[in-house]
Amino acid sequence: MAQIIIRNVRKEFGSFTAVQSSSFTVEDGEFFMLLGPSGCGKTTTLRMIAGLELPTSGEIFIGGEEVGQKPASERDIAFVFQMFALYPHMNVRRNISYPLVSQGMGKAEVRKRVDEVARILGIESIIDRPVGGLSGGDRQRVALGRAIVRDPKCFLMDEPLGALDAEFREHMAEELRALHDRMGATTIYVTHDQLEAMQMGDKIVVMNHGVVEQFGTPQAIYDWPATMFVADFIGSPPMNFLRFDGTAAEAATSLTLGDAAIAMPALRSGASGSLALGVRPEHVHLSDAAPYKGRIIATEYLGTTQIVTFDTANGELKARIPSGAHANVGETTGLDFDARTLTVFDVKSGSALRSAGNEGVLAHG
Repeated sequence: MAQIIIRNVRKEFGSFTAVQSSSFTVEDGEFFMLLGPSGCGKTTTLRMIAGLELPTSGEIFIGGEEVGQKPASERDIAFVFQMFALYPHMNVRRNISYPLVSQGMGKAEVRKRVDEVARILGIESIIDRPVGGLSGGDRQRVALGRAIVRDPKCFLMDEPLGALDAEFREHMAEELRALHDRMGATTIYVTHDQLEAMQMGDKIVVMNHGVVEQFGTPQAIYDWPATMFVADFIGSPPMNFLRFDGTAAEAATSLTLGDAAIAMPALRSGASGSLALGVRPEHVHLSDAAPYKGRIIATEYLGTTQIVTFDTANGELKARIPSGAHANVGETTGLDFDARTLTVFDVKSGSALRSAGNEGVLAHG
Protein backbone atom coordinates (compact mmCIF):
# COMPACT_ATOMS: atom_id res chain seq x y z
CA MET A 1 0.00 0.00 0.00
CA ALA A 2 1.12 3.60 -0.41
CA GLN A 3 0.75 7.25 0.41
CA ILE A 4 -0.84 9.34 -2.37
CA ILE A 5 0.01 13.03 -2.80
CA ILE A 6 -1.92 15.39 -5.08
CA ARG A 7 -0.01 18.63 -5.59
CA ASN A 8 -1.50 21.59 -7.49
CA VAL A 9 -3.27 19.29 -9.96
CA ARG A 10 -5.29 21.01 -12.67
CA LYS A 11 -7.35 19.52 -15.49
CA GLU A 12 -8.67 21.44 -18.48
CA PHE A 13 -10.89 20.18 -21.28
CA GLY A 14 -10.49 22.89 -23.90
CA SER A 15 -11.81 26.11 -22.35
CA PHE A 16 -13.47 24.24 -19.45
CA THR A 17 -11.52 23.74 -16.21
CA ALA A 18 -12.73 20.60 -14.45
CA VAL A 19 -10.22 20.66 -11.57
CA GLN A 20 -8.52 23.80 -10.29
CA SER A 21 -5.10 23.42 -8.64
CA SER A 22 -6.16 20.75 -6.13
CA SER A 23 -3.81 19.61 -3.37
CA PHE A 24 -4.27 16.98 -0.65
CA THR A 25 -2.54 13.93 0.81
CA VAL A 26 -3.93 10.44 1.35
CA GLU A 27 -1.92 8.68 4.02
CA ASP A 28 -0.91 5.04 3.71
CA GLY A 29 -3.83 2.85 4.78
CA GLU A 30 -6.47 5.60 4.89
CA PHE A 31 -10.02 5.29 3.62
CA PHE A 32 -10.28 8.65 1.85
CA MET A 33 -13.50 10.12 0.47
CA LEU A 34 -13.86 12.52 -2.47
CA LEU A 35 -17.24 14.15 -1.84
CA GLY A 36 -19.24 16.72 -3.77
CA PRO A 37 -22.20 17.33 -6.08
CA SER A 38 -22.32 16.15 -9.70
CA GLY A 39 -19.84 18.01 -11.89
CA CYS A 40 -17.62 19.14 -9.01
CA GLY A 41 -14.48 17.40 -10.36
CA LYS A 42 -14.26 14.45 -7.97
CA THR A 43 -14.43 11.71 -10.62
CA THR A 44 -12.00 13.60 -12.88
CA THR A 45 -9.60 13.79 -9.92
CA LEU A 46 -9.94 10.05 -9.33
CA ARG A 47 -9.37 9.31 -13.02
CA MET A 48 -6.19 11.41 -12.97
CA ILE A 49 -4.91 9.42 -9.98
CA ALA A 50 -5.72 6.23 -11.88
CA GLY A 51 -4.04 7.39 -15.09
CA LEU A 52 -7.26 7.31 -17.11
CA GLU A 53 -6.87 11.08 -17.54
CA LEU A 54 -3.58 12.98 -17.56
CA PRO A 55 -3.40 16.26 -15.61
CA THR A 56 -2.94 19.51 -17.50
CA SER A 57 -0.50 20.54 -14.78
CA GLY A 58 0.54 19.50 -11.29
CA GLU A 59 2.04 16.37 -9.74
CA ILE A 60 0.66 13.03 -8.54
CA PHE A 61 2.76 10.80 -6.27
CA ILE A 62 1.90 7.18 -5.45
CA GLY A 63 4.23 5.53 -2.97
CA GLY A 64 6.77 8.32 -3.37
CA GLU A 65 6.92 8.01 -7.16
CA GLU A 66 5.72 10.81 -9.45
CA VAL A 67 3.24 9.18 -11.84
CA GLY A 68 1.30 12.16 -13.25
CA GLN A 69 2.23 11.46 -16.86
CA LYS A 70 2.45 7.67 -16.64
CA PRO A 71 -0.27 5.41 -18.11
CA ALA A 72 -2.61 3.49 -15.84
CA SER A 73 -0.82 0.21 -16.54
CA GLU A 74 2.32 1.53 -14.81
CA ARG A 75 0.67 2.80 -11.60
CA ASP A 76 -0.21 -0.48 -9.84
CA ILE A 77 -3.72 0.61 -8.86
CA ALA A 78 -7.08 -1.18 -8.88
CA PHE A 79 -10.20 0.64 -10.07
CA VAL A 80 -13.74 -0.36 -9.05
CA PHE A 81 -16.50 1.16 -11.20
CA GLN A 82 -20.11 1.97 -10.31
CA MET A 83 -21.57 -0.40 -12.92
CA PHE A 84 -19.44 -3.44 -11.95
CA ALA A 85 -17.75 -3.79 -15.43
CA LEU A 86 -17.70 -7.60 -15.25
CA TYR A 87 -17.12 -9.95 -18.18
CA PRO A 88 -20.59 -11.48 -18.80
CA HIS A 89 -19.28 -14.58 -20.63
CA MET A 90 -17.10 -15.59 -17.65
CA ASN A 91 -18.17 -17.10 -14.35
CA VAL A 92 -17.25 -15.58 -10.97
CA ARG A 93 -13.93 -17.41 -10.63
CA ARG A 94 -12.75 -16.44 -14.10
CA ASN A 95 -13.77 -12.80 -13.58
CA ILE A 96 -11.76 -12.56 -10.36
CA SER A 97 -8.76 -14.44 -11.74
CA TYR A 98 -8.56 -12.55 -15.04
CA PRO A 99 -5.99 -9.91 -13.89
CA LEU A 100 -3.69 -12.63 -12.56
CA VAL A 101 -4.02 -14.79 -15.67
CA SER A 102 -3.25 -11.75 -17.82
CA GLN A 103 -0.01 -11.31 -15.85
CA GLY A 104 0.99 -14.89 -16.58
CA MET A 105 0.71 -16.14 -13.00
CA GLY A 106 0.76 -19.94 -12.50
CA LYS A 107 -2.56 -21.81 -12.17
CA ALA A 108 -1.91 -23.04 -8.62
CA GLU A 109 -1.11 -19.54 -7.31
CA VAL A 110 -4.10 -18.07 -9.17
CA ARG A 111 -6.45 -20.60 -7.62
CA LYS A 112 -4.98 -19.99 -4.15
CA ARG A 113 -5.45 -16.23 -4.40
CA VAL A 114 -8.97 -16.44 -5.84
CA ASP A 115 -10.08 -18.86 -3.13
CA GLU A 116 -8.67 -16.53 -0.45
CA VAL A 117 -10.46 -13.50 -1.92
CA ALA A 118 -13.72 -15.49 -2.16
CA ARG A 119 -13.38 -16.39 1.51
CA ILE A 120 -12.74 -12.75 2.51
CA LEU A 121 -15.79 -11.55 0.54
CA GLY A 122 -18.03 -14.45 1.55
CA ILE A 123 -18.73 -15.58 -2.02
CA GLU A 124 -17.40 -19.16 -1.90
CA SER A 125 -20.89 -20.52 -2.63
CA ILE A 126 -21.15 -18.64 -5.94
CA ILE A 127 -17.53 -18.91 -7.09
CA ASP A 128 -18.38 -21.14 -10.09
CA ARG A 129 -21.68 -19.50 -11.04
CA PRO A 130 -22.14 -17.27 -14.11
CA VAL A 131 -22.22 -13.55 -13.23
CA GLY A 132 -25.35 -12.88 -15.31
CA GLY A 133 -27.73 -14.35 -12.72
CA LEU A 134 -26.20 -12.69 -9.66
CA SER A 135 -27.79 -9.97 -7.55
CA GLY A 136 -26.39 -6.45 -7.65
CA GLY A 137 -24.68 -6.94 -4.29
CA ASP A 138 -23.01 -10.19 -5.34
CA ARG A 139 -21.84 -8.64 -8.61
CA GLN A 140 -20.29 -5.77 -6.69
CA ARG A 141 -18.49 -8.27 -4.46
CA VAL A 142 -17.11 -9.95 -7.56
CA ALA A 143 -15.93 -6.58 -8.89
CA LEU A 144 -14.24 -5.92 -5.54
CA GLY A 145 -12.68 -9.38 -5.65
CA ARG A 146 -11.16 -8.72 -9.05
CA ALA A 147 -9.54 -5.57 -7.62
CA ILE A 148 -8.38 -7.15 -4.35
CA VAL A 149 -6.82 -10.24 -5.91
CA ARG A 150 -4.03 -8.20 -7.50
CA ASP A 151 -2.83 -6.75 -4.15
CA PRO A 152 -2.24 -3.29 -5.70
CA LYS A 153 -0.70 -0.20 -4.07
CA CYS A 154 -4.12 1.43 -3.74
CA PHE A 155 -7.80 1.00 -4.52
CA LEU A 156 -9.78 3.66 -6.40
CA MET A 157 -13.58 3.40 -6.26
CA ASP A 158 -15.99 5.51 -8.31
CA GLU A 159 -19.39 5.36 -6.53
CA PRO A 160 -19.25 1.54 -6.37
CA LEU A 161 -22.51 1.30 -4.40
CA GLY A 162 -24.48 3.79 -6.48
CA ALA A 163 -26.44 1.15 -8.39
CA LEU A 164 -27.73 -0.62 -5.25
CA ASP A 165 -31.00 0.07 -3.45
CA ALA A 166 -30.83 2.19 -0.29
CA GLU A 167 -31.13 -0.60 2.31
CA PHE A 168 -28.58 -2.90 0.69
CA ARG A 169 -26.31 0.04 -0.07
CA GLU A 170 -26.00 0.79 3.65
CA HIS A 171 -25.22 -2.87 4.35
CA MET A 172 -22.56 -2.97 1.62
CA ALA A 173 -21.02 0.26 2.94
CA GLU A 174 -20.53 -1.42 6.31
CA GLU A 175 -19.03 -4.49 4.62
CA LEU A 176 -16.71 -2.39 2.48
CA ARG A 177 -15.42 -0.44 5.48
CA ALA A 178 -14.88 -3.68 7.43
CA LEU A 179 -13.02 -5.14 4.44
CA HIS A 180 -10.80 -2.06 4.31
CA ASP A 181 -10.02 -2.36 8.02
CA ARG A 182 -9.00 -6.03 7.61
CA MET A 183 -6.76 -5.32 4.63
CA GLY A 184 -5.29 -1.98 5.69
CA ALA A 185 -5.52 -0.81 2.08
CA THR A 186 -5.08 2.75 0.87
CA THR A 187 -8.46 3.56 -0.65
CA ILE A 188 -9.87 6.63 -2.42
CA TYR A 189 -13.65 6.52 -2.78
CA VAL A 190 -15.80 8.94 -4.82
CA THR A 191 -19.35 9.69 -3.70
CA HIS A 192 -21.98 12.43 -3.80
CA ASP A 193 -23.64 10.98 -0.69
CA GLN A 194 -22.60 12.87 2.45
CA LEU A 195 -23.93 10.13 4.76
CA GLU A 196 -21.82 7.52 2.96
CA ALA A 197 -18.76 9.76 3.26
CA MET A 198 -19.31 10.41 6.97
CA GLN A 199 -19.99 6.73 7.68
CA MET A 200 -16.99 5.29 5.87
CA GLY A 201 -14.22 7.87 5.58
CA ASP A 202 -11.14 8.51 7.72
CA LYS A 203 -10.70 11.81 5.86
CA ILE A 204 -12.96 13.67 3.44
CA VAL A 205 -12.20 16.11 0.62
CA VAL A 206 -15.21 18.30 -0.21
CA MET A 207 -15.11 19.63 -3.79
CA ASN A 208 -17.21 22.25 -5.58
CA HIS A 209 -16.76 23.58 -9.13
CA GLY A 210 -13.36 21.90 -9.40
CA VAL A 211 -12.07 23.43 -6.15
CA VAL A 212 -11.14 21.66 -2.91
CA GLU A 213 -13.29 23.56 -0.41
CA GLN A 214 -12.05 21.66 2.63
CA PHE A 215 -10.46 18.43 3.74
CA GLY A 216 -10.14 16.84 7.15
CA THR A 217 -11.79 14.28 9.40
CA PRO A 218 -15.58 13.82 9.14
CA GLN A 219 -16.12 15.32 12.59
CA ALA A 220 -13.89 18.34 11.94
CA ILE A 221 -15.64 19.10 8.66
CA TYR A 222 -19.07 18.73 10.24
CA ASP A 223 -18.28 20.76 13.37
CA TRP A 224 -16.12 23.47 11.76
CA PRO A 225 -16.97 23.93 8.07
CA ALA A 226 -14.45 26.16 6.29
CA THR A 227 -17.00 27.63 3.86
CA MET A 228 -20.73 28.21 3.57
CA PHE A 229 -20.84 25.63 0.77
CA VAL A 230 -19.44 22.92 3.06
CA ALA A 231 -21.78 23.96 5.88
CA ASP A 232 -24.76 23.73 3.52
CA PHE A 233 -23.67 20.50 1.80
CA ILE A 234 -22.84 18.53 4.96
CA GLY A 235 -25.67 17.84 7.36
CA SER A 236 -29.35 16.96 7.10
CA PRO A 237 -30.87 19.45 7.59
CA PRO A 238 -27.84 21.59 6.72
CA MET A 239 -26.42 24.37 8.88
CA ASN A 240 -28.63 27.42 9.44
CA PHE A 241 -27.40 30.83 8.30
CA LEU A 242 -28.68 33.88 10.19
CA ARG A 243 -27.51 36.96 8.30
CA PHE A 244 -26.58 40.29 9.87
CA ASP A 245 -24.50 43.36 9.01
CA GLY A 246 -21.23 44.18 10.74
CA THR A 247 -17.51 43.54 10.83
CA ALA A 248 -15.45 40.76 12.31
CA ALA A 249 -14.00 43.23 14.80
CA GLU A 250 -17.47 44.21 16.02
CA ALA A 251 -18.46 40.56 16.40
CA ALA A 252 -15.18 39.54 18.03
CA THR A 253 -16.69 39.00 21.49
CA SER A 254 -20.44 39.15 20.88
CA LEU A 255 -22.97 39.86 18.18
CA THR A 256 -26.46 41.24 18.32
CA LEU A 257 -29.41 39.41 16.76
CA GLY A 258 -32.67 41.23 17.40
CA ASP A 259 -32.69 42.01 21.10
CA ALA A 260 -30.22 39.24 21.94
CA ALA A 261 -26.48 39.61 22.52
CA ILE A 262 -24.80 36.30 21.66
CA ALA A 263 -21.33 35.58 23.06
CA MET A 264 -18.73 34.70 20.46
CA PRO A 265 -15.09 33.56 20.47
CA ALA A 266 -12.40 35.54 18.65
CA LEU A 267 -12.84 35.90 14.89
CA ARG A 268 -10.33 36.46 12.14
CA SER A 269 -10.29 40.13 11.20
CA GLY A 270 -10.81 41.60 7.75
CA ALA A 271 -14.42 40.78 6.90
CA SER A 272 -16.82 43.68 6.58
CA GLY A 273 -20.39 43.93 5.39
CA SER A 274 -22.79 41.01 5.37
CA LEU A 275 -21.96 38.25 7.84
CA ALA A 276 -23.83 35.04 8.65
CA LEU A 277 -24.06 33.18 11.93
CA GLY A 278 -23.92 29.43 11.28
CA VAL A 279 -25.59 27.02 13.71
CA ARG A 280 -26.44 23.35 13.30
CA PRO A 281 -30.12 22.41 13.89
CA GLU A 282 -29.21 20.14 16.81
CA HIS A 283 -27.45 23.07 18.53
CA VAL A 284 -30.59 25.23 18.63
CA HIS A 285 -32.32 25.08 22.01
CA LEU A 286 -35.88 26.26 22.77
CA SER A 287 -36.08 28.46 25.86
CA ASP A 288 -38.87 30.83 26.82
CA ALA A 289 -36.33 32.93 28.71
CA ALA A 290 -34.04 33.42 25.69
CA PRO A 291 -34.26 36.98 24.25
CA TYR A 292 -33.87 35.87 20.60
CA LYS A 293 -37.29 34.87 19.30
CA GLY A 294 -38.64 32.80 16.43
CA ARG A 295 -42.14 31.93 15.24
CA ILE A 296 -42.81 28.28 14.38
CA ILE A 297 -43.92 27.91 10.77
CA ALA A 298 -43.55 24.12 10.27
CA THR A 299 -42.81 20.88 12.11
CA GLU A 300 -41.62 17.56 10.71
CA TYR A 301 -41.89 14.38 12.80
CA LEU A 302 -38.94 11.97 12.38
CA GLY A 303 -39.58 9.39 15.08
CA THR A 304 -37.12 10.06 17.90
CA THR A 305 -36.70 13.72 16.85
CA GLN A 306 -38.62 16.44 15.05
CA ILE A 307 -37.45 19.26 12.79
CA VAL A 308 -39.01 22.59 13.72
CA THR A 309 -38.75 25.50 11.28
CA PHE A 310 -38.77 29.05 12.64
CA ASP A 311 -39.20 32.43 11.03
CA THR A 312 -36.73 34.85 12.65
CA ALA A 313 -35.66 38.46 12.08
CA ASN A 314 -32.46 37.15 10.44
CA GLY A 315 -33.93 34.45 8.23
CA GLU A 316 -35.40 30.98 8.43
CA LEU A 317 -33.95 28.60 11.03
CA LYS A 318 -34.41 24.88 11.66
CA ALA A 319 -34.02 23.14 15.01
CA ARG A 320 -33.73 19.41 15.71
CA ILE A 321 -35.44 18.70 19.04
CA PRO A 322 -36.86 15.60 20.80
CA SER A 323 -40.10 14.39 19.25
CA GLY A 324 -41.91 14.77 22.56
CA ALA A 325 -40.97 18.43 23.01
CA HIS A 326 -43.75 21.01 22.77
CA ALA A 327 -43.77 22.82 19.37
CA ASN A 328 -46.93 24.10 17.70
CA VAL A 329 -47.16 25.99 14.42
CA GLY A 330 -47.86 29.68 14.99
CA GLU A 331 -46.28 29.89 18.44
CA THR A 332 -43.34 32.18 19.20
CA THR A 333 -40.59 30.98 21.49
CA GLY A 334 -37.07 31.91 22.56
CA LEU A 335 -34.05 30.38 20.81
CA ASP A 336 -30.76 29.79 22.58
CA PHE A 337 -27.31 28.94 21.12
CA ASP A 338 -24.07 27.69 22.67
CA ALA A 339 -21.19 29.94 21.52
CA ARG A 340 -18.87 26.91 21.37
CA THR A 341 -20.91 25.45 18.49
CA LEU A 342 -21.26 28.60 16.36
CA THR A 343 -19.47 29.62 13.17
CA VAL A 344 -19.47 33.07 11.56
CA PHE A 345 -19.09 33.43 7.79
CA ASP A 346 -18.23 36.29 5.49
CA VAL A 347 -21.16 36.10 3.05
CA LYS A 348 -19.25 37.70 0.16
CA SER A 349 -16.35 35.22 0.17
CA GLY A 350 -18.27 32.36 1.78
CA SER A 351 -15.32 31.71 4.13
CA ALA A 352 -15.62 30.95 7.83
CA LEU A 353 -14.26 33.66 10.14
CA ARG A 354 -14.22 31.68 13.31
CA SER A 355 -10.67 30.78 14.40
CA ALA A 356 -11.29 29.03 17.72
CA GLY A 357 -12.08 25.36 17.97
CA ASN A 358 -11.38 24.30 14.40
CA GLU A 359 -7.96 22.76 14.85
CA GLY A 360 -7.31 19.98 12.38
CA VAL A 361 -9.54 21.45 9.69
CA LEU A 362 -7.66 21.90 6.45
CA ALA A 363 -9.12 24.30 3.90
CA HIS A 364 -8.04 25.12 0.36
CA GLY A 365 -6.13 28.37 0.01
